[in-house]
Amino acid sequence: MSTICTSGQTTRPALEPPVAATHVTIKELHGRRLADEYAWLREKENPEVRAYLEAENAYADAVMKPTETLQKKLYEEMLGRIQETDVQVPYREGQYLYYARTEAGKQYPILCRKPAAEAGAPEQVTLDVNRLAEGQSFMSLGAYSVSDDGRMLAYSTDNTGFRQYTLHLKDLETGETLSESIENTGPVAWANDNRTLFYTVEDAAKRQYRLYRHTAGSLPSEDRLVYEETDERFNLHIHKSRSRSFLFLESGSHTTAEFRYLPAGEPAGEWRLLEPRQPDIEYYPEHHGDFFYLRVNDTGRNYRLVKAPIANPDRQHWQEVLPHRSEAMLEHVEFFQDFYVVLTRADGLQQIDVTDLHTGASQRVRFPEPAYSLGPENNREFATDQYRYAYMSFITPLSVYDYDVAGRRSELLKRTEVLGGYDPGKYRVERVFATAADGVSIAISLVCLRTVEKDGSAPVYLYGYGAYGIPMDAGFNSNRFSLIDRGAIFAVAHIRGGGDWGKAWHDDGRMMKKMNSFTDFIACAEYLTQPLPAAAGGPEPPLPLQYGDRNNLVIEGSSAGGLLMGAVVNLRPELFRAIVAKVPFLDVINTMLDESLPLTVGEFEEWGNPKQPEDFAYMIRYSPYDNLRRADYPAMLIKTSFHDSQVMYWEPAKYVARLRTLNTGSRPLLLKTNLGAGHGGSSGRYDYLREIAFDYAFVLTQMGVAGASIT
Repeated sequence: MSTICTSGQTTRPALEPPVAATHVTIKELHGRRLADEYAWLREKENPEVRAYLEAENAYADAVMKPTETLQKKLYEEMLGRIQETDVQVPYREGQYLYYARTEAGKQYPILCRKPAAEAGAPEQVTLDVNRLAEGQSFMSLGAYSVSDDGRMLAYSTDNTGFRQYTLHLKDLETGETLSESIENTGPVAWANDNRTLFYTVEDAAKRQYRLYRHTAGSLPSEDRLVYEETDERFNLHIHKSRSRSFLFLESGSHTTAEFRYLPAGEPAGEWRLLEPRQPDIEYYPEHHGDFFYLRVNDTGRNYRLVKAPIANPDRQHWQEVLPHRSEAMLEHVEFFQDFYVVLTRADGLQQIDVTDLHTGASQRVRFPEPAYSLGPENNREFATDQYRYAYMSFITPLSVYDYDVAGRRSELLKRTEVLGGYDPGKYRVERVFATAADGVSIAISLVCLRTVEKDGSAPVYLYGYGAYGIPMDAGFNSNRFSLIDRGAIFAVAHIRGGGDWGKAWHDDGRMMKKMNSFTDFIACAEYLTQPLPAAAGGPEPPLPLQYGDRNNLVIEGSSAGGLLMGAVVNLRPELFRAIVAKVPFLDVINTMLDESLPLTVGEFEEWGNPKQPEDFAYMIRYSPYDNLRRADYPAMLIKTSFHDSQVMYWEPAKYVARLRTLNTGSRPLLLKTNLGAGHGGSSGRYDYLREIAFDYAFVLTQMGVAGASIT
């Protein structure tokens, strides 16, 4: 076996994994000695670090070489389902219809518009991301905001993957990109004079902490600082109300929110505080007429809706519109001139209710499938009689609808075409429930071929996340059918820590209840692969049939879901055949001790602060890097990106380096680092498909489906 030497040189026989050099550092914390032999991998500029990552890449490629034909087939298969030249449904904003389109062979979208009032008017390209990406290995578009008169475009780009965006201004009338550019920016919003732009900038820890005011055509050095957020738990975000009457500035942490507001026609005016922040209280304003409407969780975790007179919006003047409901989460509210829309979540599924502001009459939009995903689309106009939403499920591709409020019906505008003879009737979608260790029911959404029997023979691919209150709804992804069509059951575990059952579901899987996320996931894995009742002479107790093969269970999680992967495999390494962990958060203690890193301080409200003895005692129980042990671990594909700013590359690198010294099994352990991307992997759509083909080749081979094996 090879060693990465101090000179950065490596020698390695074929198919033997590299071994990272060890340089032990010691931390003493709360009476416990924490040894870290791979802390040196944090030295991003150290050539030995890159040499180690490149050696791991070479090893992973060598191990996967027998699957190259399969990878090519998977790539062509997934690409063959995609309409490469396509156009999104246009949305109206002001006097224009805006849309994005793609062209075959091009990695990135082309953003366009046409005058709304001129039928057959020529297209204007506002931004061609392919042009921006020329000469770059990565390109991501951040802000994209057009002034109300349609002339000025503010947009921002990141060309490394580190989420460091540079703000640019473009005159859409002349096509000229103005000379001024501003580094390290976040959200933006135009005032109603069409020349004043408000934008936020980040600090060294990538926290959006300052709001500036800029005049188009002026020097950025002349920009005025409007507000600075000094509490490191809070990030700033600015947006404009749909009514175009107000600008809202949010100061938000994971558990608390506070807003300031400014009439959009008075860009030099005074920003006013809507309601002072209170710990563990979040509120989110909308505007209509003489009132602000606030979605607020002051009387219950699942929010209520109140209205506050703009003339005096203090709490004592709030009037309740919709009460808090313990059984349903008030997830999203949008106001229009004549109606408002509420998205709620009950029993793990979203619902849309539309209410007439004049009569108070409400109507519910109905959906036919047992598991699905929906959300608002581009609804930029205030004066409208329609509401646009997107709907999809495991087997229904992304579908954009306009809901006619007066006619009480939905019109399908576009359903993403899936090429290659896709037939949704071939598949079965179910929602089933596992029982957690404490008796709580945990939903599992799954999809498979109708021909798959519940006899315990099918391979299972189980996905999980369980963090930040983010729900994992049953969305469509045509790539998955490369697994499903080969007989796999694809399933999503709706574990605690996510938002599938509202705020309380999140609360029960964070901080000092984080272990629930892991035991919930294990319960779901066991449910899907539990043994069939043994044959006997008498009647058997009613047990769910076994869905899949316990010896053929592959799991996946990304980012915070990668923490889930690391935790469950330490708890039950024998339960899983293979694991795919993408940009995984694995080194919990060391990362949360470093307040200079992006996200750390704000994340104290999600994971805890290990500088506090009680928090440390709990967090050290599950931190994947700190709980690796001598055991026969499953096959693993660990993926990271060198320029990731959310989960630093060294977390998975350290994890793999340590696990190589402890793993007593012989199944492959692969570390694959994208050396030119960030948290989401490759930015180009074709490059991304090649990454998925690599992942699926690993998965199918481990499942024994692909007809090839890697060892």
